Amino acid sequence: MNFKMHSGDLIPLLGFGTYMIDGYEQTRDVLDHALKIGYRLFDTAKMYQNEIDIGRALKVLLPQHNLQREDVFITTKLLPSDHGEKAYNAIKESLKKLNCEYIDLYLIHWPGAYGAGSSKIAKLRAESWKQMVKAQKEGLVRNIGVSNYNVRHLKELFDNSEGVLPAINQIEWHLYYHPYDVLEFCKENGILVQAYMPLGSGSQSLLSDPQVKNIAERLNKTNAQIILKWSLQQGVAVIPKAANKKHMEENFQLDFTLPDDDVNILSNLKKRVKYDWDPDSIP
Repeated sequence: MNFKMHSGDLIPLLGFGTYMIDGYEQTRDVLDHALKIGYRLFDTAKMYQNEIDIGRALKVLLPQHNLQREDVFITTKLLPSDHGEKAYNAIKESLKKLNCEYIDLYLIHWPGAYGAGSSKIAKLRAESWKQMVKAQKEGLVRNIGVSNYNVRHLKELFDNSEGVLPAINQIEWHLYYHPYDVLEFCKENGILVQAYMPLGSGSQSLLSDPQVKNIAERLNKTNAQIILKWSLQQGVAVIPKAANKKHMEENFQLDFTLPDDDVNILSNLKKRVKYDWDPDSIP
């Protein structure tokens, strides 16, 4: 399960999210098991404050799993307070923390800029993109993209793209929140939509949804497997986070197909909940 990006690089459609995984020992143990299972994409961000631990852990673990740096795909993201000209140095800072020569994918984490007035935000994110294009041309990053962009933000970026379109738009996407307008726009323009929080939030309400449970029981799958597979069958990549080894293994076992009727049921649940940032509030 891979997606070919504008650069020609292949990105796994199933990756591993590292939000809230911190401390070297926990990071090492979790990544060790993830590599053993078969995960090859690892998603982090400056905001998560675990880049150093991930870089340190991968240096130790890759040789133990007979892997090279090029066998894994590392994503990290721009802190919203680093928008503008600071973006270039932020990339170099992440490279140093991750202790690697290049980053596979670098994303604008959020279209808003912390501490900036609303009249300056659009100019700052345009400058961020310019600096990211520069870093890509220099080989510091292989691919660049965005996160939490709605269609309006994407259209604006196209007008100030420096000739480089985003490879990915990473957004909140799950059964209770799936902005199809963003998905269709991205598909039309060759941008992969990647779901963060694909299992909902820690409230467990999505995982315990009655329709999900019914389908999971009938297909002899876990509730999480049903939810993740639904996203993949929409053409949406997923980066679920888990520290529990059993859950990590189950989330990777998605070699099955949801019947069309079940996809339709899951796509039309009545409940609508957005758990995280709302980009529609950003000018």
